[in-house]
Amino acid sequence: MSTASRATDAAAPGTSAPADPSLFVQSLARGLAVMEAFDAEHRELTLSQAAARAGLSRASARRLLHTLVELGYASTDGSTFALTPRVLGFGWSYLSGQPFPELALAVLRRLSEQLGESASAAELDGTDVVYVQRVETKRIMRVDIKLGTRFPAAWTSMGRVLLAGTDRASWEPLLEASLPSAPPSAKVTDVAELVDLLEAVTASGYCVIDQELEPGLRSVAVPVRGPSGRVEHALNVSLRSAEDQSAERAGERVLPALLAAAAELEAALGRR
Repeated sequence: MSTASRATDAAAPGTSAPADPSLFVQSLARGLAVMEAFDAEHRELTLSQAAARAGLSRASARRLLHTLVELGYASTDGSTFALTPRVLGFGWSYLSGQPFPELALAVLRRLSEQLGESASAAELDGTDVVYVQRVETKRIMRVDIKLGTRFPAAWTSMGRVLLAGTDRASWEPLLEASLPSAPPSAKVTDVAELVDLLEAVTASGYCVIDQELEPGLRSVAVPVRGPSGRVEHALNVSLRSAEDQSAERAGERVLPALLAAAAELEAALGRR
C-alpha cells in the first residue's frame, strides 16, 4: 500500500489500517504523499494536481506544499510547485549507511563497461593499499588481484592517492616504513622523491602509475572523499601500457569517467 493511499483525508475503501493506529502519524504520511506526487513525468505540479495525485484535499495539500517550500524542499513560482535538490538528502542518508564496497560495485561496473577496462576500489591500511571492490574485464592481466589483495601503497596509483590524502606530517614516516616492500620494478625508492610525487598528486587530484608495480601495467586513480572531506577510498582503472603511447594519454582517456564515478560515490556517501 502506498503512502498516498494511507494519507487521504478519509480512509479509502479497501485500504488496511496501521497495525497500531496510535503510532501512525497521519500528518507525516500526508507530507510524504505530497513529495511522492512528483516524479520524472510530473516535475512541476499545480496545487490541484498535487492534491489529486496525493489523494488529499486542496486545503491539506496547500498547507503541506507551503511547508515544504518554507523548509527548502520545494519551490514555487506562485502557480506551480517543484521539489528542490535538498530532497536528495533523504537518499544520501540511506546510502551513507550502506557498506562502501556495496555502493562501489554498481559504480565500478558502469565505469568498467564504459571504458572496457578493469576498475577497482581500495582503502589504506598502514603502508598497504587493500582492494575492497573490483570489476574485471575478460582481458588477461599479469597481476592477480582479488578482494583483500594488498600492495605497497607507495608504488600503486590508488596507494599514492590515499597516502596523499593523509596528514602531510605522516608522509615521510609512512614512506620510510614502505621501502622494504618496494617491488623490483619500482622506479622511485628515494623518500624525498616519493614525497614530491605525493605533492604532485595533491596538486593534480589524480595519479598515474606507469609500470612501477608490474611491467606492462599502468593505472590511473582518483580519491573518494567522505562526508568530512577526508580521503577515505580511491578508485582506479587498470590499463595495459602498450595500448597508450604515454602515461599522460592514458590519464586523458580515462580520467573524466573516473572523476565522474568518484563524484557519484561521494554523493552516495553524503558529501555535498
